[in-house]
Amino acid sequence: MSTSTLEDRALAVRSFNRFYTRQIGVLHEHLLDSEFSLTQVRILYELAHRKELTTSDLCRELGLNAGYLSRVISGFEKKGLVTRTRSATDARIARLELTEKGRATFEPLNDASQREVVAMLERMPESAQHQLVESMGQIQTLLGDPEPGYILRDPQPGDMGWIVHRQAILYAQEFGWNSEYEALVAEIVAKFVREFDPKSERCWIAEKDGKAVGSVFVVRQDDVTAKLRLLAVDASARGLGIGRRLVDECLRFARLAGYKRMELWTNSVLTDARKIYEKAGFQLIEEEPHRSFGKDLVGQIWARDL
Repeated sequence: MSTSTLEDRALAVRSFNRFYTRQIGVLHEHLLDSEFSLTQVRILYELAHRKELTTSDLCRELGLNAGYLSRVISGFEKKGLVTRTRSATDARIARLELTEKGRATFEPLNDASQREVVAMLERMPESAQHQLVESMGQIQTLLGDPEPGYILRDPQPGDMGWIVHRQAILYAQEFGWNSEYEALVAEIVAKFVREFDPKSERCWIAEKDGKAVGSVFVVRQDDVTAKLRLLAVDASARGLGIGRRLVDECLRFARLAGYKRMELWTNSVLTDARKIYEKAGFQLIEEEPHRSFGKDLVGQIWARDL
């Protein structure tokens, strides 16, 4: 690689950064009418969407100076927007949480920001919207992990059959479920293909070394609620963060599609998946014992606001 080529690439990245910064500035001009800076709104966003964050978590994930963040949080506390709770296991650690006033303050800012992005996307053809989101995902992956080892892509011919086949094998091997589950998966996939609406529904395939290793669906439950379905990752590809990334993509798509809430149905024995849902901000809202797939199970509904 020659120095000139690397320099040219660096200039291209800097040019993109300037362009994108201008775009973000245009999208968030309305925030200038509020008492909060863009960074403060980012902090409120993280607190609104994730549980039990600490100041260390926010510093690391938002790239903020600890002293600056401490001053911001103190200001939020004085306004009654944030509370601190000492950890039961380590008194040195304080968990941050938005108060009801904090959530009421954040929601109008979040709604306005969402409307601005939706308006920007509406000016583009739908195919360009998907291309933009995919490209952003690629940038995020490349900058976050230079060698992620996998890609996320749209379904290709044969992928739907693979999902039914792989899910049936996976759950038979790991949980002893019978063919009733294969029938359920086949019904879900068939309905998705027959009634697919790209504005409100989506499927991702995770691919590693040229092979499909995971998948997930977002489908419409009603006008305001999206449903996450059939999250699965092959044992050979676990530990790479694929499950978490698939769930993150579902949440991102659902917000862009205008949904206000996301739900999913799972079973208590799927402990790895439940950990992913919890980390993504989902909460258990209902559970009920049932006999399905040849086993006595406890079905669970998890949900979160978007």
